[in-house]
Amino acid sequence: MRIGMIGLGRMGGNMVERLLQRKHEVVAYTRDPAKVQKAVQSGALGAKDLANLVAQLPSPRAIWVMVPAGKATQDMIDQLVPMLSAGDILIDGGNSRFTDDITRYEALKPKGIHYMDAGTSGGVWGLKVGYCLMVGGDVADFEHLRPIYEALAPPDGVLHCGPAGAGHYVKMVHNGIEYGLMQAYAEGFEILKESRYDLDLAKVADLWNQGSVVRSWLLELTALALHEDAKLDQLAPYVEDSGEGRWTVEESINLSVPAPVIALSLQMRFRSRQDNSFSSKMLAAMRKQFGGHAVKTAKA
Repeated sequence: MRIGMIGLGRMGGNMVERLLQRKHEVVAYTRDPAKVQKAVQSGALGAKDLANLVAQLPSPRAIWVMVPAGKATQDMIDQLVPMLSAGDILIDGGNSRFTDDITRYEALKPKGIHYMDAGTSGGVWGLKVGYCLMVGGDVADFEHLRPIYEALAPPDGVLHCGPAGAGHYVKMVHNGIEYGLMQAYAEGFEILKESRYDLDLAKVADLWNQGSVVRSWLLELTALALHEDAKLDQLAPYVEDSGEGRWTVEESINLSVPAPVIALSLQMRFRSRQDNSFSSKMLAAMRKQFGGHAVKTAKA
């Protein structure tokens, strides 16, 4: 099957490689000609612009958009739509909000253009082990593109979750859970680090992956990080979020479903970005006022 891939970053570029390895044809495009050339060297067909990409695809076309969520994705779709024909399928494989998918699906339907959302998990390891794909959209479109989805995923690694938005909804909650898991591991390893024992944290992580109830791929990656930098001296304590954790917390509020672990893990990411937390200063000031507790003065 031939498919267009727009966006050749850490995920998109590796997805092109994986599709080529499984004998699919890929027309690749991104604004960086060097990345397009790299894809061509791997066996893809390069496109100089969006019109050239569309021209190289047989009808009905299938185009996978793998660019940052939000305005970048919407702008790309807006540019593509006038070039497409009824029956063509657009797949958003980024981290779009599920409500955006529903809006796009409904907007494209009168034009005869099909839309699918594919929540994609696997990161930079997806090329080797495959991508977990959570797909939303019409069943017929899913079946038409099944060879593509199954080529990208490991065995049993793709699921048609439901209508438009369902794929990114499942991915949203997936990432919310990920936030909580990461925070729990981070807190546990900090306790180990500050304990009375001189523990080799990398070896502890390795040990816990051998039959322990807390073993996981995330813990395997934790072990890799600790083997590379035992004290994590090369990292700044700044943790970004890409949106899904926020949306998961918002959805838990809308549904009146308690999700304290996910909510607090999101708040801790916000806290990591504060070099000089005013709220922490306020806590110290209040303790001094009501209890006369000692405080530390700021360094000049």
